[in-house]
Amino acid sequence: MESARMAEDPRRMCPHCRAFITTKDKVCPYCNERVGPRSYRAESTGMLAGFIPQARYTTVLILFINLAFYIATGLYSTRGGQGSFMDIDGPTLVGFGAAYSPYVFAGQWWRLVTAGFLHGGLLHILFNSWAMFDVGAQVDQIYGTPRMLVIYFISTVTGFLTSVMTRPVLAVGASAALCGLIGAMVAAGVRDRSAFGAMIRGAYVRWFIWILVFSLMPGVDMAAHVGGFVGGFAIAWVAGAGETRYASPWTNRLWQLCAVFCVILTACCFLKMYLSFRQFGG
Repeated sequence: MESARMAEDPRRMCPHCRAFITTKDKVCPYCNERVGPRSYRAESTGMLAGFIPQARYTTVLILFINLAFYIATGLYSTRGGQGSFMDIDGPTLVGFGAAYSPYVFAGQWWRLVTAGFLHGGLLHILFNSWAMFDVGAQVDQIYGTPRMLVIYFISTVTGFLTSVMTRPVLAVGASAALCGLIGAMVAAGVRDRSAFGAMIRGAYVRWFIWILVFSLMPGVDMAAHVGGFVGGFAIAWVAGAGETRYASPWTNRLWQLCAVFCVILTACCFLKMYLSFRQFGG
C-alpha cells in the first residue's frame, strides 16, 4: 500500500521557481510559468519493488550489476592465486572485459562497455558506488530514466575510448560513467540561468575538479574521467535538462528507444565477453 501511494504522489517541483506544485497544474501558481507533464521515469517493479526508493531505482540496479561482477572477478582472482578479493589481478580483469588498447584495436570494441562494470579493488568499487548512489539519482530526477541510461552508456564508451587512445594499460571502473553523470549535472546548471542553476553548476564543477586532482595519483585513469565527462556533458546538452518536461511524446519515445538500444548493446557486449572468456580457457 505504501509503495502504491508513493507511485501516485501528485507532488512535483516547478522547473522555474522550484516551488512544490501538483501534477494537475499546467501553470505554476507561484511564478505563472507554463509547466509540462512529468518526464518519463521507470517505475519500481519486480522483485525489488518497495525495497529501493524510486528516485534511485535505476542507479541501485546498476550498482548491483557492478557488485555482481566484482564478486565474480574476486572469486576468480582468488582461485587463480594471482590476486585477492581486495585487489583483483590484471589477467582476471582482462579476461572479464577490461579495456586494454591492444585488444580493443584488434577488434574487441565491446571492451569499451564491459570495462565500465569492472573494478580493480574493494576501495575502487566502494568509492565509485558511494558517489554514484547520489549523482545517479540526481541525473535520473532531472533527465528521466531513458536519458540517464543513454548518458551513462555514452560516457562509458567515450571515457574508455579516450583512455585506450592515450594509455597503453588496462582500464576499468564506473568512474568514466560517474564523470559523465557529473558532466550531465554541469550541463543542467549551464542551461538553467537561475541561482538554482548556478548552485548546481558550482557544486558539480567542484566535484569534477576533486576527481581531476585525485586522478593525478599513480594508476588513476584521468583520460577516462575527462572522456566520460565530455561525453556525458554533450549528450545531456542535447537532451536538455529543463526541456524534458516540455518534450513532445515522440521525442520522449525516441529517447526510450535509444535507452533500450543501449541496454541491448550492453547485453551483447557481455555476451561477446563471455564467448571470448570461454575461448581462452576462462
